[in-house]
Amino acid sequence: MPLQLLSQRLEKIHHDGLYRSLRSVERTTPLVSVEGQQALLLCSNNYLGLAEHPALAQAAADAALQYGTSSAASRLVSGNQPLHDMLEAKLAAWKGAETALLFNSGYAANTGIIAALAGRGDIIFSDRLNHASIIDGALLSGARLVRYPHNDTLALARLLEQHQGDGLRLIVTDGVFSMDGDIAPLQGIADLAEQHQALLMVDDAHAGGVLGQQGRGSVDFCGIAGRVAIQMGTFGKALGSFGAYAACSRLVREYLINRSRSLIFSTSLPPAVLAASAAAVDLVQTEEGQQLRQQLTDNSMLLRSLLQQAGCKVPDGSTPIIPILVGDAETTTRFSARLLEEGLFVQGIRPPTVPKGTSRLRCTVMASHSPDQIQQAAAAIVRVGRELGVL
Repeated sequence: MPLQLLSQRLEKIHHDGLYRSLRSVERTTPLVSVEGQQALLLCSNNYLGLAEHPALAQAAADAALQYGTSSAASRLVSGNQPLHDMLEAKLAAWKGAETALLFNSGYAANTGIIAALAGRGDIIFSDRLNHASIIDGALLSGARLVRYPHNDTLALARLLEQHQGDGLRLIVTDGVFSMDGDIAPLQGIADLAEQHQALLMVDDAHAGGVLGQQGRGSVDFCGIAGRVAIQMGTFGKALGSFGAYAACSRLVREYLINRSRSLIFSTSLPPAVLAASAAAVDLVQTEEGQQLRQQLTDNSMLLRSLLQQAGCKVPDGSTPIIPILVGDAETTTRFSARLLEEGLFVQGIRPPTVPKGTSRLRCTVMASHSPDQIQQAAAAIVRVGRELGVL
């Protein structure tokens, strides 16, 4: 009976056009093999192309040979190694924070940080389009969750006035929103946090390495350095590695070490990953890193312009995340499937990742794409979009 219920629920997922399955994708370069079919990759978060950079690969290989393949324990047992301390020092210097603390993934960071900071009697103010890991962290915390309309600082101000209390108040927002690619109005949010004595946490997963001086992220880009209590960032996107971190004060770090369950109860990141991440943090601050960001910007502007000129429902923006709004889930799935037949790999994004009725193709550009590849991708999208009646 229980398995029959699961089968029925899975059938409904199929019926609603929301079924998901895993595909085997070789490499993260612009040209990939998707289950044996050659395609141009346009849905990777490898924004700067660092996932295949020789400096990261060499650093990872050297660390594995010197230190082995695992830390073999959580950091509070025997898994805190010199490479962890070295990487956290690099992160703090890069992000302009007192210190930093590593986590095993962006999801582990957001759930671990938020659930540690807030609890019963506290209030969390969260943008309605924040990443699912932020929402899950808020739900795990037991704190009251108040969601404000997307990027609406006036609404946030009203809600902060309405929801007073003696407990901690935490405002959490994405810096760059992963499904729309827009940037949060961090100046206004920081002003409200200070006015209402609330902690401000920014999820910088999609901005680190991409925005700001030396790729420091959305906090630097928006000119609010020093005004954010926690900058959460990840290594698995523009930095081409794996894992996540909180850049914060020493007080917040000490508190998280003592309260964050995803940190306390997880085996720490392995040496090869730490070394690759450290190499990436170094690289994005160099002239090469600046050149990669410029190429990424040029590629993003080119694709956005080509799609808009052809009538695609693409919002204005300055990040490498370029959504093409389709609407219903089934059409989005067919759009993605037809593009793969045409040699272009772009995933369709459907509920619950995005609200119902806002299914889209989420195109993501990389610095390693050539202009010819960008033009090829745009032509395929326009051709298939017109075929399906989307444009």
